[in-house]
Amino acid sequence: MQQYLQNKKGLVQNVFDQVYDKYDLMNDFMSLGVHRLWKRDMLNMMNPSHKQKLIDVACGTGDIAHLYLKSLRKNSEITCVDPNKKMIEKGKEKLNKYKNINWVVAHAEKLPIVKNSFDFYTISFGLRNTKDIDKALIEAYRVLKPGGRYLCLEFSKIQNQNLDLVYKNYSKLIPSIGKLVVGEKEPYEYLIKSIQNFINQDELIDLMKKNGFEMCTYRNLCGGIVSIHSGWKI
Repeated sequence: MQQYLQNKKGLVQNVFDQVYDKYDLMNDFMSLGVHRLWKRDMLNMMNPSHKQKLIDVACGTGDIAHLYLKSLRKNSEITCVDPNKKMIEKGKEKLNKYKNINWVVAHAEKLPIVKNSFDFYTISFGLRNTKDIDKALIEAYRVLKPGGRYLCLEFSKIQNQNLDLVYKNYSKLIPSIGKLVVGEKEPYEYLIKSIQNFINQDELIDLMKKNGFEMCTYRNLCGGIVSIHSGWKI
């Protein structure tokens, strides 16, 4: 399933080139800091052990890898993947004390990873920025080991009318907040459009099943502002 906005030449790359330096700060402003709790919820669903390998795609500056290592209090093999070189460099700088993170510049639709490599595949707030959701899911399935688990944290569709109205009104402010904090308005106009245009919870479940995942479920957080989708490679 191709996505119209994301297939405009260079659009997503330019968006993150403009915001990478204050990416974490702006995430805190946009979500009022709640994105950190959402990521912890996803990690709690994983319940990993130190022998299990994680690939985190669309990793940004490495929030998931950081939480993963902190939760285990042990060394574990992690691969962080992002298409934006500047974002990867920011992540390396932020997590420079960890020597067991492998940083890779690549797109979710074409991972330079051998098949059956990982116990967990995570992608947080990145699936909606891919050009082709099906290709991203095919690659996720390919790199997971049999018995591996796919977890996707993403903005979704609110299922309460009153909350939806409040959220839509708040969303209109985000480009202006971006202008104030980052000095750029346009990247956040794109991000709001990408959220509005993204598929709903059940449509993502259908795509996951279509591309091989089984026991597919989702969990809404904050009334469906975001959801965590889970599927298994059996």
